[in-house]
Amino acid sequence: MKSVVHLAILCLGLAKSVKASEVLRPRGVPLSKTSFYDPSRDFRCLDGSGTIPFNYVNDDYCDCQDGSDEPGTAACPNGQFHCTNAGHSPLNIPSSRVNDGICDCCDASDEYASSASCTNTCREMGRAAREESLRQQQAQMQGYQLRQSMIQEGKKRNEEDQAKITELKKEKELADAVLSEKEEMKKVAEEPEKEALEKYRVVEEEKRVRDEAEKKERESVEAREAFAHLDNNGDGVITIAEIQSRQTFDTNRDGEVSEEEAKFYFRQEEQMDLDTFITSGWAMMRPTYMMDKGMFTPPTTFAPPTPEDLTAPPPLEDPEVSRYVNSRANWELLSEEPEDLEEDYDFPDDSNEEDPAKEEEPAEEEVKYDEETQRLVDAANVAREAFNEADRHVRDLVRELKNLEEKQEKDLGPEEEFRVMEGECYEFTDREYTYKLCPFDKTVQKPKNGAGETRLGQWGEWTGSEDKYSSMKYSNGQACWNGPSRSTDVNLVCGIENQLLSVTEPNRCEYLMVLQTPAVCAKSEANDSHDEL
Repeated sequence: MKSVVHLAILCLGLAKSVKASEVLRPRGVPLSKTSFYDPSRDFRCLDGSGTIPFNYVNDDYCDCQDGSDEPGTAACPNGQFHCTNAGHSPLNIPSSRVNDGICDCCDASDEYASSASCTNTCREMGRAAREESLRQQQAQMQGYQLRQSMIQEGKKRNEEDQAKITELKKEKELADAVLSEKEEMKKVAEEPEKEALEKYRVVEEEKRVRDEAEKKERESVEAREAFAHLDNNGDGVITIAEIQSRQTFDTNRDGEVSEEEAKFYFRQEEQMDLDTFITSGWAMMRPTYMMDKGMFTPPTTFAPPTPEDLTAPPPLEDPEVSRYVNSRANWELLSEEPEDLEEDYDFPDDSNEEDPAKEEEPAEEEVKYDEETQRLVDAANVAREAFNEADRHVRDLVRELKNLEEKQEKDLGPEEEFRVMEGECYEFTDREYTYKLCPFDKTVQKPKNGAGETRLGQWGEWTGSEDKYSSMKYSNGQACWNGPSRSTDVNLVCGIENQLLSVTEPNRCEYLMVLQTPAVCAKSEANDSHDEL
């Protein structure tokens, strides 16, 4: 009875297969494997695991370990069902999907015994697929044609750069000769100038030495006078107590000069003799002391003179200073902010001599040469400027030549097709950032909020596996916080325009860009494959 059922199922499968493909083969068997399913002899499992009567094929019972005896049923978990899909592309699906109520094959052959309402859509799907394939072929052909244009333009630019390099090298040779000539002319012009200026240099050096000596003498006299003024008892030593007797050294303006304030001017020493005062103490005290010389304290009540009053400098005789000090408002400013007053007014000393500070900064006078010396200086200046101009020209040529030679060293494609992309940049914007790819230069990321750019990598090398020019590597970008330096891989795909299609970050600080460009479009070839009918 089982044999009869098997034969009936097999005949049913064969009959439907014949109707579908006009080739005698069991359901679910691809045309390429028809010879293994010969109903005139026993079926041998395709993995060689056993042999069964042919009527056991597609009997909904798995006999072969590889499931090859049940290509048209769901009996074997590891079986494969072949969708013929006439009019469209054939398809292999797992046997478990056969008669599961879901239409997997566009010809509905996988749901022959289920209640699924499947219709044959292979013709429509095939037409749409062929139209898409034709569109892709046309796009690839158009991209290939554009690639040829890029190749021609790249080679043209390469030739222009080579010609420019040759021209620059010749120009540099001439410029080097001009530079040597200008350098020699400069030397010739500078020799008599140097001799003529030597006598002025001697005079200037003598004047400088003399001025320094005079300045040092003035400072020494000033320091000695100040020392004598501050040495109240005339014992040749200034003590902490003598400094405390001077109200102007009350730096915190609390009404008294503390020991700490006094020691500040003594560099934390207890006393200071004349030599120490001249070498180090006077520099510390001078600003405050000069203020002290001009300070005036209007009496509020009558009091007998103190010893300090008897040794104090005479009252100010300059009417402008007296007017300033005796003004109540300005007196308050004077008593509270003496530093500001020091900046605004230079007090004269007791002897009404000219302010030494002004003598220390004499106005610079322009050095005037005799007529012959001036003529030599002018001639040397002209020669120096001519040399500098020639030197700048040579350096500009060297820089331009170096840039062109570095550009020539780059691998811009086997046929120079990528050369037209150098110097260009392509952008892609997502919700947060704008990314920029500048081929053979860098990749960057910039937030939409206007913050600064983050460098994601510098041009490194071509990294394609099968096709070297299918991907790029940009490395040594800015370091991530507590992480590696940023880097970018760029995959190139065929398209009719140069466009940055997408940017992702598959791993932390590692970015992936997809760049569409005609430069990678290969020549389109006709599809020789035929659909199974």
